[in-house]
Amino acid sequence: MASFFASKTALPKLFLALCLLQMASATRRLAELVQDQSPPMQYHNGPLLSGKISVNLIWYGRFKPSQRTIISDFVNSLSSDPSPAQAPPSVSQWWKTVDKYYKLSSSKRRTPSLTLSLGRQVLDESYSLGKSLTSKHLVELASRGEQRNAVNVVLTSSDVAVEGFCMSRCGSHGSAVGSVKVNGRSSRFAYIWVGNSETQCPGQCAWPYHQPLYGPQSPPLVAPNGDVGVDGMVINLAGLLAGTATNPFSNGYYQGEAGASLEVASACTGIYANGAYPGFAGNLLVDEATGASYNAHGVNGRKYLVPALYDPSTSSCTTLV
Repeated sequence: MASFFASKTALPKLFLALCLLQMASATRRLAELVQDQSPPMQYHNGPLLSGKISVNLIWYGRFKPSQRTIISDFVNSLSSDPSPAQAPPSVSQWWKTVDKYYKLSSSKRRTPSLTLSLGRQVLDESYSLGKSLTSKHLVELASRGEQRNAVNVVLTSSDVAVEGFCMSRCGSHGSAVGSVKVNGRSSRFAYIWVGNSETQCPGQCAWPYHQPLYGPQSPPLVAPNGDVGVDGMVINLAGLLAGTATNPFSNGYYQGEAGASLEVASACTGIYANGAYPGFAGNLLVDEATGASYNAHGVNGRKYLVPALYDPSTSSCTTLV
């Protein structure tokens, strides 16, 4: 299972050890904000997520309707179809870096393109599994969504504790054996989990919209949708969707050894715009009316912050601004 965290350079020995531990999770680091240039992204001959895929949202705990709309609008913004509703730079433009991996893999094996769309939304406001979840619980929740041609995203509210949350991860992605059989054989489905860190660890999982817990200190930026926790969830969800698309079953695109790898977004940890360095997200766009910082437009006039992605055509991290 890959997880997503932020990390910082020049940390004391304790946090350097923590960073090494988190590198095994292949996602956004706990305390590091920017990483050095990484080696090329390697293809490991496995399938990429492809075809028409529904992104199903499974809401666990209490979320306001406005919070659910922020994330559902983000998923709708991923469409690769040109849309006048998204002014440049856009979320769909950001996703085109992911599309490059499909062109690369198609030269090695036949890989259809990927089209994402918002699917079903499942609400569990009664905390049916309690307020302290294990990784096994996350798979159980993810199984409530469709298991064919889908990615099931489990979103936990700010009052839900999850195994490893705030200690080694802000979210994760993986795959599990589903109950649906294809040609008489069990198949696997991809899933993602992202937690709302608002009350538990916003300095770790919602940076740069909250003061960082460790490392270089700078004032927090204004969240574009007015919700530090959910705007932080969008950052993590974006990176995990990119990782799920290009490495859904742990044998797609990643750097390093299996089990200690970096994916398309986690290879560019802490970079959001040109000029980024440890403790500074980069030269982001600023909304003149609200003072909010962002780097991508979405549908319905939304503004979002999405992470840099590793561009296979340039072997470097690329940003929208």
